[in-house]
Amino acid sequence: MNLLAAFIFFTRLPFWKLKEVPSECFKHVVPYWPLVGWLTGGIMAGTLWLTTQVMPVTWAWILAIVFRLLVTGCLHEDGLADFFDGFGGGTTRERTLTIMKDSHIGTYGVIGLIIYFLMMTQLTCLSVPMLCTLVFCGDCWGKFCASQLINFLPYARKEEESKAKVVYNRMDGYERVFNLVGGLLPAIILLPVTLWLGFIGSLLVLAFLIRWMKRRLQGYTGDCCGATFLLCELTFYLCTIILV
Repeated sequence: MNLLAAFIFFTRLPFWKLKEVPSECFKHVVPYWPLVGWLTGGIMAGTLWLTTQVMPVTWAWILAIVFRLLVTGCLHEDGLADFFDGFGGGTTRERTLTIMKDSHIGTYGVIGLIIYFLMMTQLTCLSVPMLCTLVFCGDCWGKFCASQLINFLPYARKEEESKAKVVYNRMDGYERVFNLVGGLLPAIILLPVTLWLGFIGSLLVLAFLIRWMKRRLQGYTGDCCGATFLLCELTFYLCTIILV
């Protein structure tokens, strides 16, 4: 049930039609987030591979990005924009949290999204087979990295103040193993060992973000999770480009 809750929570696909999920299950969705990456990353890779048969790789890659945006409902990109707005415009914990909760996007959020998507479009310098493999592995790995926030930081708001009206529970031993396997297994199977160093770059970014969130917010928010996923995923891609 927790796995189904994760697919319902992190995508816009009608998984909710399969079975009614108790509200308590949504507190346990983060350990299964990397498995959702198997779906969203697979959709990106599949879209890229199919569309490159009939159009230039640049357009195919843009379509692959758009398809993931549609499947996830821009959930993570909204978090990235709010994260940049809050941490860019706020100087205190209270002010940062207030800005992040505001539904309006600000200058920092706009610039952050522009830079993020500009950097993502540069991945077309890789061969199509490599890029397909990379986006599948990177989606899962980035979500594994972001899911660690709940293990290292407390939630920064009260539960009733959460946008999703839910506060995630920290992972138990079983969930940690499931989380690690879901995030790491695709890369271990599909990527050459020489590219595994890309994991280190993502982990360094994760460590920096955890420290920054702890100092600024004394915790994390849902927006922090979405932003961490995209930034760790992007770092993994950039490290791979350097290593190839």
